[in-house]
Amino acid sequence: MGIRDIASFAAGHWVPPGSGAREIEDAVTGNIIARAGDGALEVAGMLDHARRVGGPALRALTFHDRARMLKALALDLAQHKPVLYDLSFATGATQADHLIDIDGGIGTMLVFASKGRREMPDGHVYLDGAVEQLSRSGTFLGQHICTPLQGVAVHINAFNFPVWGMLEKLAPTLLAGMPAIVKPATATSYVAEHAMRIMLDSGLLPDGAVQLVSGGLGDMLDHLTCQDVVSFTGSANTAFKLRSQPHLMRNSVRFIAEQDSLNATILGPDADPGSPEFDLFVTGIHREMTAKAGQKCTAIRRIIVPDARVEALGAAVTDRLRQTVIGDPRAAETQMGALVSQAQRRDVLDKAALIAGEATALYGDPGNFAVQGADATRGAFVPPMLYHCPDPDAAQQIHEVEAFGPVATVMGYRDLDHAVALVNRGQGSLVASVITHDSQVARAVALGAGAFHGRLYFDNRDTMAEATGHGAPLPHMVHGGPGRAGGGEEMGGIRGVMHYMQRTAIQGSPDILTAIGGSWVPGTAPVSKPHHPFTRGFHDLEIGETIRTASRTVTLQDITHFAEFTGDTFYAHMDAAAAERNPFFPGQVAHGYLLLSFAAGLFVEPAEGPVLANTGLDELRFMKPVAPGDAIKVQLTVKKKTKRTEDYGEVRWHVILTNQDDDSVAEYQLLTMNRY
Repeated sequence: MGIRDIASFAAGHWVPPGSGAREIEDAVTGNIIARAGDGALEVAGMLDHARRVGGPALRALTFHDRARMLKALALDLAQHKPVLYDLSFATGATQADHLIDIDGGIGTMLVFASKGRREMPDGHVYLDGAVEQLSRSGTFLGQHICTPLQGVAVHINAFNFPVWGMLEKLAPTLLAGMPAIVKPATATSYVAEHAMRIMLDSGLLPDGAVQLVSGGLGDMLDHLTCQDVVSFTGSANTAFKLRSQPHLMRNSVRFIAEQDSLNATILGPDADPGSPEFDLFVTGIHREMTAKAGQKCTAIRRIIVPDARVEALGAAVTDRLRQTVIGDPRAAETQMGALVSQAQRRDVLDKAALIAGEATALYGDPGNFAVQGADATRGAFVPPMLYHCPDPDAAQQIHEVEAFGPVATVMGYRDLDHAVALVNRGQGSLVASVITHDSQVARAVALGAGAFHGRLYFDNRDTMAEATGHGAPLPHMVHGGPGRAGGGEEMGGIRGVMHYMQRTAIQGSPDILTAIGGSWVPGTAPVSKPHHPFTRGFHDLEIGETIRTASRTVTLQDITHFAEFTGDTFYAHMDAAAAERNPFFPGQVAHGYLLLSFAAGLFVEPAEGPVLANTGLDELRFMKPVAPGDAIKVQLTVKKKTKRTEDYGEVRWHVILTNQDDDSVAEYQLLTMNRY
């Protein structure tokens, strides 16, 4: 196979690499397989195309439109996994590694698509929090809304996950309604470029929604504004150089960083050798050292165990590493492939030498190890390297130097406070794990170390069958960490989408808040229609459409019958004297659930119609008790509508029950599924 030209995609056109393009090696064979970069990219034109074409096209779509687009993109990518696997072998990754990168990236996009449909409105404005009453009578209100930034998201990705690293940033960006310019790491850009071609060829993306820079960004960052975002994954040194650029600081350009991290794992003091937790700990260390040849931002670098367990743990991990097959990642028996390049190999060995100055090697000699099916001298292979540091309190390098490869150091702790102090010596990490069956140990670590870590992962015999593992960042949870880890948070469900939106406080009348947010706010002028809303299809219903029912008097016989029929004979409903002694009740009162049933009887239209099902209620509150002889009536209002399928959508109704004095006695939101 010849040398591939890795192109950029700029302003709707593919641009081939230039004469000064960088050559890219196959990590396994050392052969030159591609070249990328130094193309004639007009970066100002790329930014303009994204802002002028891509941004408006994405913002014209609703959150649900964008979520459906993400799902379709993910499913289309899934049809092309074999070719992406084949390309990724050249990065040194095994088939198991592909499941993390390629399948994991596609899965992440599907999760964001699902969350977009379930947790965001089928509209253009995301409501952040409840309405705040800013005036006594409720005519002047406030609410926070989020709308898409009107700039460009520049994604600068790392080499280790060319597909997942791209998709986990693209998913929340596109869901927010913001166009992106993706700059993959050159060393693995051939995989990212092919994944990008698949997405662009699908025809699912609006013009200008996504562009690709295969090579350097040039002076692109100098053209960014307060509406733009930089999302970076890579080394702390590179992150510092980028985020400290005067132009970015002067214009308050958002900068999200996920960078170096000396992640750690702690073996709880309760985990003895032979216990499920001890075995789980050993398995986790082996997996994190060998998956992607240790080239994971979440990989375990520091192994913190009770002093009395150091020798046993070192022997157990060494035995597992000794059985690890290193070699051609295409071979089924290979458990660990190569590092991504010879340059990365040199860097890992240099960093490992610094660690070796404070620690003793337990396993792994870079000058003497077996490689199956490949040439160890031409490929970027290293063995897994395990060290033991006898004095972690005095050591510096093991808490400061990250060898971004299969390198980890075992160290002992005296007590749990000492373990927490050691894990925090990393000055901020993406993840720390604790393997313990003692919930109090977990609590102590959470309180002592939580501030230094973006994620705390607890595992034991109860969770091990379903837990995802120390090194698996999930799209539902934030991925990031404080301090050395960059201070950023990616993913985290809808939290990740918020990075690409502006939170704005709006203040005004109920009518104005309803019009902006697309969700009915109490106090808004009601919309009256001649027909019962339960007889009107989903699309015909209007936000604010309201009916007011006749009243119904609640009798003592009603209360007694309901109590006997349901078995709810709580004293406040059955014993007048006891109820009078209760400070909340004037005497015998109606059940709250009796009132809900009577309310349904007052507002329901019994004939067959568009309403398919009552799927629940939210935010139920009982404000004032109802005594025998009181009369209740209902106001039912269309609060919000959300399309769910091609045939029906969800209607959220605001329901308020009042008594004969117009005092509110109960309030809730009713959910129904309605045909279109």
